[in-house]
Amino acid sequence: MLAFETDCHIFSGCGFDAPGLHNFVFRPLFTINGFEFNKPMLLALLSTVVVVGFFWAAFGKAKVVPGKLQMIGEAGYDFVRRGLVYDALGKREGDKYVPFMVSLFFFVWIMNLWSIIPVAAFPVTSVIAFPVGLAAIVYILWVYLTFKKHGFVGALKNITGYDKSLGWVLPLIVVIEFLSNMIIRPFTHAVRLFANMFAGHLLILMFTIASWYLLNGVGFVYAGASFLMTLAMTAFELFIQAVQAYVFVLLACNYVQGALAEHH
Repeated sequence: MLAFETDCHIFSGCGFDAPGLHNFVFRPLFTINGFEFNKPMLLALLSTVVVVGFFWAAFGKAKVVPGKLQMIGEAGYDFVRRGLVYDALGKREGDKYVPFMVSLFFFVWIMNLWSIIPVAAFPVTSVIAFPVGLAAIVYILWVYLTFKKHGFVGALKNITGYDKSLGWVLPLIVVIEFLSNMIIRPFTHAVRLFANMFAGHLLILMFTIASWYLLNGVGFVYAGASFLMTLAMTAFELFIQAVQAYVFVLLACNYVQGALAEHH
């Protein structure tokens, strides 16, 4: 629901229609053989088109002396490569994972960014299915690399933290490490992104709807204050969107680094 879709205002005899879970549920745009395609799915698809289209335009005809678009693309690519991948994995190991991490960063960032884009006005990652899907890809990559690098027995030791020197606490450590690596880490990887974007969007909705609701009589003063908070929260959300994309990919890099590291 948009704020201006209701005529309800303070002092008019109606209550404040606070935002909630219903603001994150969308009617299907169309249905094909029982498959419902809704707004978040459309925005996720558009995010793919934006990321692929941008890098295609930036590097499709790369020049020795780059133009403005190529310079922006190189800056973004280099930021992820040096600031995230190389820091976590080093240049030698990291180079092969740079394309994946760059794609992941910009895909998450664009899906977050829809929150402040007019008409779209919704962060795709505030729907738990999308962070879970992305975290699952990272998780599968981590498991694959762990077994490929260490073999079956070595991978189990890596995942469970097996170390004979731990003595009588070894069984407890094995259980804790197994639960942490196989369940808790992928869960928190997804929920961290989801929870931040969900909460941020809910706050923006709260102040936006409140600005409209208070726009009546002496409530006009409070409406102005609420609108200023809406602008402040939107600016803050713009920062959080980039930070969450950064953190999501940083953790992905750390998981890959952990998979490739020698077990001690």
